[in-house]
Amino acid sequence: MNKSILNKFIFLFVMICSISINAQVLRKRTTLLMGSRFDITIVAKDSLTAEQNINEVIAEISRIENLISDWKPDSQVSEVNQNSGIHPVKVDREVFELTQRAIKLSEITNGSFDVSFAAMDRIWKFDGSMTEMPSAEAIKKSVEKVGYKNIILDSVESTIFLKLKGMKIGFGALGEGYAADKCRDMMLAKGIKAGIINGSGDMSTWGKQPNGKPWKIGITNPFNPEKLLAVVPLQQEAVTTSGSYEKFVVFDGKRYSHIINPATGYPATGLCSVTVFGPNAEAANGLSTSMMVLGQTNGLLLLKKYPDYSCVMITDDGKVIKSDNFRIKKFKAKF
Repeated sequence: MNKSILNKFIFLFVMICSISINAQVLRKRTTLLMGSRFDITIVAKDSLTAEQNINEVIAEISRIENLISDWKPDSQVSEVNQNSGIHPVKVDREVFELTQRAIKLSEITNGSFDVSFAAMDRIWKFDGSMTEMPSAEAIKKSVEKVGYKNIILDSVESTIFLKLKGMKIGFGALGEGYAADKCRDMMLAKGIKAGIINGSGDMSTWGKQPNGKPWKIGITNPFNPEKLLAVVPLQQEAVTTSGSYEKFVVFDGKRYSHIINPATGYPATGLCSVTVFGPNAEAANGLSTSMMVLGQTNGLLLLKKYPDYSCVMITDDGKVIKSDNFRIKKFKAKF
């Protein structure tokens, strides 16, 4: 579920330097947050205002990271994990509700997405060192602590309890999408009319560039990174891609993705990327990850439950699949 930006096949077409057109200034900053690269772009009336708001975005992402990071030992999520099998842990309502939504997605996907994936043993290696598949016994054992049904929530007390000793929850890229959405909402509430929060390829966008044109992203062909499959204009939307362009292994001619099915312990197969568009980066991320695991047919069935979201899938053999609601006339796709 944690995804490197190299596996996103997505590039953002924005100017890196400060520009001034029609009394609007665009400023962009790149920084490391939540263990990933964040590119923050703000359009404002002047450079000082833009930079100040970038600082506020960074502060907000850092605040969220300190709540939900499962690798920061003093975060609330780490406290939940440290007390698995021992006792419930009281958390902020924000953390509780994020966990609630993650469990709901786990239920809807029958565990193809599972917020307790953090307890999975990392027996699959995607660094070129694997020479054979793990045994069926090792694969089964690797997910024995994974299972969203063993997460107990108490809404009245705002507590989270992991029933099994050694269980863990983790939000990974879902948390990046949540942070991007929160920052977009914060900027809109402040009157900042345009910008992009891009967390390692999980983007929340709003407004337009200073020249009045929409933001544009390009979806790269994973089999030919020099070519684009589509150039997509965005206004107030989110986009996220899950994929396995560089992280995969091949055994007996079959391609195994680095995205693991938390219900079985086996890597996802059949799709090498899924890009989801919609109003919310958190939801888009959860959907793209789940669809990678579910595969083409079941993934599209899942997406139909969310008519505000559309997708482009690329199969392991290079076939491009679009959801029925993919807006062809708006997205000038080059397939």
